[in-house]
This record gives sequence, structure tokens and C-alpha cells, in this order.
Amino acid sequence: MGNELIQPFVKWVGGKRQLITKIDELAPRKGSYARYYEPFLGGGAVLFNTQPNRATVNDFNEELINVYLTIKNNVDELILDLQNHENNEGYFYEMREQDRKESYKEWSNIRKASRFIYLNKTCYNGLYRVNSQGFFNSPFGKYKNPNIVNEFVLKHVSNYLNKNDIKFISGDYEKSLKGIRKNSFVYFDPPYAPVSQTSNFTGYTLGGFNEDEQIRLKKVCDKLDKKGVKFLLSNSNVPLITELYKDYEINVVDAKRSINSDADKRGSVEEVLIRNYN
Repeated sequence: MGNELIQPFVKWVGGKRQLITKIDELAPRKGSYARYYEPFLGGGAVLFNTQPNRATVNDFNEELINVYLTIKNNVDELILDLQNHENNEGYFYEMREQDRKESYKEWSNIRKASRFIYLNKTCYNGLYRVNSQGFFNSPFGKYKNPNIVNEFVLKHVSNYLNKNDIKFISGDYEKSLKGIRKNSFVYFDPPYAPVSQTSNFTGYTLGGFNEDEQIRLKKVCDKLDKKGVKFLLSNSNVPLITELYKDYEINVVDAKRSINSDADKRGSVEEVLIRNYN
């Protein structure tokens, strides 16, 4: 059992806290592989639950990766900066607008990370979303006491990242798998294939993740399989995915999804966990 204070510090679309127990059951035993890879890191629920000693993790969202690196390298300064934020609507929208300004490029990584966590904790439903220009555009959440400065968790996460060999990359997920060796384990948590035409949500990275991207990911999995690398992948239980991965082990699981602008559509949905080992 790992340190339970090492846990996600942001709420993230498609976060895996719901499926942790099932992922735990199906993942190879920690210590049975030399290096852990997570090419779609997001909120880091699986990384922090697994707590591998050696890992390479990636996310397309540069701002998110900057937050992880800041927690690793400058956690005390980050905590101090987080204490300066105000939980009111005017201040929220003022902070939200900052990345539209030229001066934002001059901000320190600490200040950018602080802004990111503040917006995540105070925006509506913790829904990190960007517009077509790549600017954060979620509305104010009107929470009475959001936990903006989660000092204990941030310090425990920082300690874990510093005591272990955790390499951070920001870019296309394939880049993070370059040079992967046979005795490795990869957990894939890509943007899910939509259950319906209206449910598609890929707004937390610019560019989206369409059917062609799902097919490209399947080909990456095939390459890993041929190399003898173990992978576990989560996605929605839809024909596109079950047909693509029909030659692999598929487990159907129930997950509750709380992030949806329509409250009636929050609730239990079927997802799949796909793996290439027994």
C-alpha cells in the first residue's frame, strides 16, 4: 500500500479515481516491470495510486505538465503563491483572462502553475476546458470554500516526485514511448471515443481526438504488443473501440461520471479496460 496522501491535486475530465480498484486488479504487479509509462497523464490518479519508482509520463497540455514540474521543483514557493488567490467572481475572470495577454509569456512557471490550480479549484465543476485558440474558458464555479491550497497533498506529491525517477514530457503521446523496452508497462487513458454525437468532450487539449486518432492509438498498441510490452487501456464501451481491440482481453466496467454540464447525464456509464496479457 502506497502513501495515501500522494493523490491527484486537480480535478480532471475522465479522471480515473472511479476505476482505480479495477485498474489495480488488472494491472501487472508493481515491481514486475522495470518502468511504468503513462502517455495521457491528466490528473494522475493511476500514477499516484501505483506510485512506481521509475516512470515516464506525458500530457499534451503543457500548462498541466508545468504544474507537475513546479510541484516537484518549487513546491514551497507554489504554496505561498496559492495563498494569494481570492475566491470571488471578479478576481476569477481577471485571472482567467491572463493567458490572452502578451505579458503572460513573462510569468514565472510558479505563477503559471498557481494560476492553473486556482482556476481548476474555482471553475464550474472542475471542468478544465480550452477554446479553439487554446485559452482556458470554463466559467466561475461559485463554491463557498474551495480547497485552493492543499498544502499536505502538494508536499507529499513533491516528495514522491523527488525521491523517484519520474520523467515528465509534454507533447504527442508517441514521443513518450520512444525507446521503450520489453520489460515495461504502459497505461493508456486517451480521450474517450464518444458514446453519442453530442457527448464528445476533448476540450482539455487543443485539436481533439477523433476516430483517426483512436485508430492510430490502436496501431501503437499493436507495436507495443509485438515488442513484448504490456499495456492496459481504458476507453468507452462503444463498437468502434470493441471492434478495434477485439484481439485483446476486454473487461467491461461501470464508472460514474460527475463531469457533465447536464446533470441528468451524470451517472453510471460502461467503460472498457483492454489489455494484452493475462
